[in-house]
Amino acid sequence: MDTLDDYNVDPKRASVVPGRTLVSTAQRALVRTVVSSSVNNNPFRFFVQSWAATTYADESRYDLITRNIPQNFWTPLYRDVLRDLKEAKTLIAADITIDNPKVKANQLAIIEVLEVYTWATLVDTFGDVPYSEALDFSKPQPKYDDDAAIYTDIISRLNTAIGQMDATAAGYNTGVTTSADLLNNGNMALWVKFANSLKLRLALTIADADKAKAQTMAEETAGKTLASNADVIDLAFLIFPNSNPVFEDLVRSGRKDFVASATLVDTLNRFADPRTDDFYKLGPGATTFKGGVNGNANSYNAFSAPGTRQEVQTAPGVLMSYAQVEFLLADAVRRGFAVGGTVVSHYNAGITASIVEWGNTPAVAATYITQPRVALSASTSDAEQKRRIGVQQWIALYNQPVDAYREVRRLDSPKLIKPNLAKSEFPNRLTYPAIEQNLNTANYNAAASAIGGDNVNSKVFWDKL
Repeated sequence: MDTLDDYNVDPKRASVVPGRTLVSTAQRALVRTVVSSSVNNNPFRFFVQSWAATTYADESRYDLITRNIPQNFWTPLYRDVLRDLKEAKTLIAADITIDNPKVKANQLAIIEVLEVYTWATLVDTFGDVPYSEALDFSKPQPKYDDDAAIYTDIISRLNTAIGQMDATAAGYNTGVTTSADLLNNGNMALWVKFANSLKLRLALTIADADKAKAQTMAEETAGKTLASNADVIDLAFLIFPNSNPVFEDLVRSGRKDFVASATLVDTLNRFADPRTDDFYKLGPGATTFKGGVNGNANSYNAFSAPGTRQEVQTAPGVLMSYAQVEFLLADAVRRGFAVGGTVVSHYNAGITASIVEWGNTPAVAATYITQPRVALSASTSDAEQKRRIGVQQWIALYNQPVDAYREVRRLDSPKLIKPNLAKSEFPNRLTYPAIEQNLNTANYNAAASAIGGDNVNSKVFWDKL
């Protein structure tokens, strides 16, 4: 008997895929999500006031609901990153063609590092989230886990992953292709550094909540983290549809939705910062860089706009930079953690790395660091050290908006004034997606109660100050 079954099979869609391809798609989705400039899912350049809006100013005023931003940030991390990584882990663990146990261990450890990075991003952004019951088709209404408890578990998972990595063995650079690892191209030594740098970041993130644990973690990473700008953890984008999402928003869209924020531009101008003309481009007929007012619908032609380096479709998307690690080390030493070096040496290295990263020379960086408003010394007070580390890290994280959002809250520096017509004070977190309220109501209500209310004033567990 004839059937119509064959007509329901998509010949272009694979029914079985190798685990390594799921790792690739997860890496791509993760980077696109955290570096995006779309107001539909990533408003953090507005939150940290590196950009301001033109026509559509709602998101710069902390309006999260009109475009359902929480859901648009939440969904790809769960569906496109964590779900793919979970399936990849199952497939790779069962893959008998990977006959070298060290290679298989490396591949599984890489997945763990990516999962830890993603879970930390969700916790840092929302607080309590579904974790222990998440990604299970038999549990469509997963409970929310305590954010501090999630951190405890992912730190343990990260330690295990670091322990099973072998830099002398291959990662995803075996078999059919060398391109499955879109971040590090199979460089296991770099994965080891990335994993330790992530551990350092998690340590500093919890430092105000649990200093003793943070100190132990940070000191365990000494000498094992990213060591130069060559160690950047990034994804090299290609041409459309695999182009950099910022290029898509600034150029391919044909729109002019963003200008510089006066908050950052004025800071850069005060410091005569050599990165200013890399971050931004002059407005028509202008001779100085000028930022728009956060919360206003600013005229595109009246202000500086995002720079030409962000308009390159092949520009890499960064998950972690060397400059970022040096600022974390500076803060670690400031807190008394024995990670080597001094506050001043790491602070200066972070500034230098960022300035060089944006195309300037070490000599230019050396001159910049000597400015009285920038320089640190051993006699600089602890409070001022913290403030300056925060400000310089905020500048360096210009193109890493999700990291910048976390670090501004973690160090409470710089102090950002809420924009015009703001709907709230500075958001300490994103509210939960509307779909959670509607389809996971009981667990949503329990989570909202546990964090003191599903609003932007509630704080993630590590945000103590």
